[in-house]
Amino acid sequence: MQLRVVLALCATLTFWASAFVGIRAALPDFDPGHLALLRFLFASAAMLVYAFIAKIRLPRLRDLPIILLHGFLGYTVYHVALNYGETTVSAGSASFIISSIPVFSTLFAVVLLGERIVKRTLVGIGISMAGIALIAFGEGGGMSFDFGALLILLAAVSESLYIVLQKPYLERYTPFEYVTYTLIAGTIFMGRFLPGLPEAVAGASMESILAVAYLGVCPGAVAYAFWSYALSKGNVSKIVVTQYSLPLLTIGIGLIWLGEFPAPLALAGGLVSLAGVVLITVPKEFLRRWTRREA
Repeated sequence: MQLRVVLALCATLTFWASAFVGIRAALPDFDPGHLALLRFLFASAAMLVYAFIAKIRLPRLRDLPIILLHGFLGYTVYHVALNYGETTVSAGSASFIISSIPVFSTLFAVVLLGERIVKRTLVGIGISMAGIALIAFGEGGGMSFDFGALLILLAAVSESLYIVLQKPYLERYTPFEYVTYTLIAGTIFMGRFLPGLPEAVAGASMESILAVAYLGVCPGAVAYAFWSYALSKGNVSKIVVTQYSLPLLTIGIGLIWLGEFPAPLALAGGLVSLAGVVLITVPKEFLRRWTRREA
């Protein structure tokens, strides 16, 4: 893998992992809706600048309703639900729940695209769901269920639906083009949170405002550009599997930035959930080679 691809990949994963922590850092000064809108106003501005420089095509008029729907699912629902969920759930635990996106993407691909499901996938789904339940109870104190975890689960489901539904449109648009269209569409729907936003910005600390700007520009725009570059230059299967590192990166960044660490039960649940995701997404040939080596 080329050095440029490795560097782009490292930057992308660091930015995406830090986003969960950045949300927690900004929430004391912004409510979840204001945070989502302000973040994606920054992200949309950055994406538009890059789109102008790269001279990307405008979308077809007949695709606009679908682009709006996909933007609503992939950005509005995902980020608003994630922000509300992180008011009570730690950044590390949130990243573990979001890592279940491949689980729901697999289920939606079966239902909507007619893809086949195998026994290994069903087992992986069961393991991952058990892990998410442990996270929810761990964040709730061990005996109570944290509702914030359900909101983050909603975010994961919505993002999974976006990933599956966009698949046919990636045959006529590049990944970066479609990300740009849907990100801006999602930001439009977030406009409902505009009332009160100027007052929230005026009353926020500079640290929180900078955190939101960082969330919009780096994890929200730059990371997607780097990710698209890495996918275009490297082996897709090898690049995608690097996302398994996100929860552990998030925990490390959360510890440094906020001094925050997931509850022990939530951490155990996160590892269980991640094991289920790995079981679903890792190629069968790799698992066979690994089990032979262990034997």
